[in-house]
Amino acid sequence: MYGAVFGDIIGSSYEWHNVRTEDFELFPKGAHFTDDTVLTVAVADSILNMDGTVPRKCYAQHIKTYYSRYPHAGFGQMFINWAESDSLYVQKSYGNGASMRVSAIGWAFEDEDTIRKQVSESCYYTHHNREAVSCAQAVALAVFYARKGVDKNEIRRRLEEEFKLYFVPIADVRDGYQFDSRSINSVPHAIEAFFETDDYESCIRRAISLGGDSDTIAAIAGGIAEAYYGEIPAHIVSKGKLILDSGLKRVLNQFEERYGSR
Repeated sequence: MYGAVFGDIIGSSYEWHNVRTEDFELFPKGAHFTDDTVLTVAVADSILNMDGTVPRKCYAQHIKTYYSRYPHAGFGQMFINWAESDSLYVQKSYGNGASMRVSAIGWAFEDEDTIRKQVSESCYYTHHNREAVSCAQAVALAVFYARKGVDKNEIRRRLEEEFKLYFVPIADVRDGYQFDSRSINSVPHAIEAFFETDDYESCIRRAISLGGDSDTIAAIAGGIAEAYYGEIPAHIVSKGKLILDSGLKRVLNQFEERYGSR
């Protein structure tokens, strides 16, 4: 779970000031958590407290609650309008916001069909869109496969076959890549950064070097990398945790205590 969060924090400094290199400072002054972290924790908290609640409503209610706690974390206007509404209505966003928050689902559930279902439920009110749901399912399943020790080539094959994702080497798209929050134009690149690298830190650096929506791309890549490699370097953990408040860390730690040993 912390893998996605630290990816978000590291990427936050470069979302609007892209770098096209892997040689950059991980935690420059001003590094902060964004809506990616807030909603990743919201989904984790939903899972910890579902207790028979209709899943789609539980996810949506927690997402609204976390927005109200962190309204200035960098949410888009379309999401803000939904989160501040008194009702639960359906939005059909195809944005990558559905994908960046689902790593907890890949950790918490133990079979592929349940993971697909839970992701769909988590998307129901905010991303009621086939593309957004499909990409988010791919991310959660990648986390699941990674923590189960499935070989990277096999993970790639499964995602290509089921979700028709097209993975391109980061070096081939880096120079011309621009900010694009659409799921299909960002999520495969995040997963590709994981495929190309050999440890957590190099994965985050490769993801951010692409440019574009750096915090979200790094959050997605980091969530998968943590599950696959099983650890995050101590210097990233120590600095990253200093940026989080006690409420976020409490939920993350509770989630890890329940599910992280898998």
